[in-house]
Amino acid sequence: MQQKINGYTREEAEELVRCLTEGRRAGKTLTRLFTEYGRAHGRAGGSVRNYYYKLLKSEDDAAKEVLAGKNLTAGTVRPFTERETDDMLRAILTERKNGASVRRAILNVCGGDAKQMLRYQNKYRNLLRKQPGRVRAAAEEAGISPELAVRKRKTVLEKRLENEINALYDRLALTLREENERLRETVKRLTEENELLRRASRVKSAIASAAGKGNSRSANA
Repeated sequence: MQQKINGYTREEAEELVRCLTEGRRAGKTLTRLFTEYGRAHGRAGGSVRNYYYKLLKSEDDAAKEVLAGKNLTAGTVRPFTERETDDMLRAILTERKNGASVRRAILNVCGGDAKQMLRYQNKYRNLLRKQPGRVRAAAEEAGISPELAVRKRKTVLEKRLENEINALYDRLALTLREENERLRETVKRLTEENELLRRASRVKSAIASAAGKGNSRSANA
């Protein structure tokens, strides 16, 4: 029987830790790595993220062995203030009022910022589960039916469709992140090239100035 570590086999846990360690060394964000690992192994990116954080907090000896020497951290978690929570609900529900799905609403509100999207998504789901009354009240304040804000139990077909939409959402978020990274690299490269050109221009001017002074002295002599 295979050893389990918080629900994953030891081999799965080791592979996840290896992927995250190598990915972080390559400069990738944890969010991107969760999505990539989930896509490769048939798991939701959020599920992979939750497992990782649970693994980091585990007191199990096997979990500690898997993490030993990897220098992986959970990063800083910034809690929502009450005002931020209200603002988030208002913004998401306004998008819902205009016909957007919850996923699309969060995408629009966050402007494609994958880290913020994940943060909002987790908070919204947490509110639906623990404070549905608060979500209903915010929906009524936004002028939409509370039923649009609070999810009901889904059929198998609805769950399958939601999974497909979520997979598309994750691919879109990853594409946006990769495009932003490419743009940052391009800006960095162009900035470095411009600096080299400025330096070359200054050297050329200095050489020309020195040559001009030398010619002037020769003529005066």
